[in-house]
Amino acid sequence: MKNILLLSFLLTLLSACSAEVGSKEWCEELSEQDKGEWTANEIKDYAKHCLFK
Repeated sequence: MKNILLLSFLLTLLSACSAEVGSKEWCEELSEQDKGEWTANEIKDYAKHCLFK
């Protein structure tokens, strides 16, 4: 039980560190990342929020 709670806490903590999709920080982080590592959703969101504002 303790392991599940600890894992849940750590996942919540790590997900809270990510920038919000569409924010300036998110666009900058993604543009610095290797484009071969982008997911289909990231490509769509990047185009929608960063290129075609």
